[in-house]
Amino acid sequence: MPREPSPVSSGGRRSRPTSRTLGFVLYQVLYAPLVFARVIYRQLIVLTVMFIAGAAVFSYYQHLPPLPSLLASVSTITTIGLYVPNGGNFVTLNSTEAGLLIVLIIVSVGAAASLLQGTVSAVVSGDLARGEAERSLIRRLKGHVIVVGYTHLGRYVADKLDELGMDCVVVTRDPAQYEALTKRKALAVQEHENRPVTTLKEANLEAAATLIAAHEKDTDNMLIVLSARRMRPDVRIITVVHDDQLIETAKNAGADVVIPSSVSVGHLLALSATTKDLVGIVFSEKVGTKEIAQFSVFHASKLIGQGLPSLTKLAHVVGIVRHDELIRDVFDPALRIQEGDTLLLFGDPSGLHELETAAGAT
Repeated sequence: MPREPSPVSSGGRRSRPTSRTLGFVLYQVLYAPLVFARVIYRQLIVLTVMFIAGAAVFSYYQHLPPLPSLLASVSTITTIGLYVPNGGNFVTLNSTEAGLLIVLIIVSVGAAASLLQGTVSAVVSGDLARGEAERSLIRRLKGHVIVVGYTHLGRYVADKLDELGMDCVVVTRDPAQYEALTKRKALAVQEHENRPVTTLKEANLEAAATLIAAHEKDTDNMLIVLSARRMRPDVRIITVVHDDQLIETAKNAGADVVIPSSVSVGHLLALSATTKDLVGIVFSEKVGTKEIAQFSVFHASKLIGQGLPSLTKLAHVVGIVRHDELIRDVFDPALRIQEGDTLLLFGDPSGLHELETAAGAT
């Protein structure tokens, strides 16, 4: 499903809509009473049954009308003491009535303690209300990115997407991580082990634009890729593999883009050793591994006065930074390299290394 265009700030970064935070707070307010009732409804039912049973006991043995019987029951069970059975003479109190009252009080006290515990838990932490708010906001998303696996790699991906202002749903197995994410109002889903379909449904895969599998184990990533492809044949799937021998396997499983972590890091380290002005690396099946570098042109550089076509034998010119402004029209035949220029180049490491030497950067 194509992603709708997002507003872009003057710095080129997509601005996150403030409606998410407002929506989160609104949903918490709306769901709080519902969640509270869901937490304590069993205890409330038990207490109600005890009150009614106590009223029946007082009505039968003390011959009280219905309303006074209920009042006496509530008073006794809650230990308020507005009504004392048999005038307070427990010696002559009917033994059956006494036994029934003992059972009612014990059960009611247990239910009241559980009710108090559930109330404190729901009010103080608000975890369930946050969870309901999360699920509602996730169901409203369209064209979002799902990041499965909140490892060091997945965390970086999620943080970068958040920085870019893109809607992102994080899927993690760690309950502590899920708790921390929901507390800071990040959209998160706790992964159900061996139930990827359920997990992906909760992450709203049906409306997502992209899924990124970033687990530490390749088997977990493969399971997510297979499940996602079966559920959404048109969704874009990106996965990392830690064993480069599984690249083809991941593609056959349904991944559109497979990034081998060991190969990527190895290339990055090797190229960083050969070129000190490395700014990026491009991995492509069509053009292979290419490097992006930036070189400063010093006063003794051989490149000063040359046109950009003379550089294309060694690398492709992406742009020139001159006086802190980017010159994008690199096809202008009148454009000449000047001292102080910063060249942005794309090409093979060997060609870039030669240009780096010519620019006087070494």
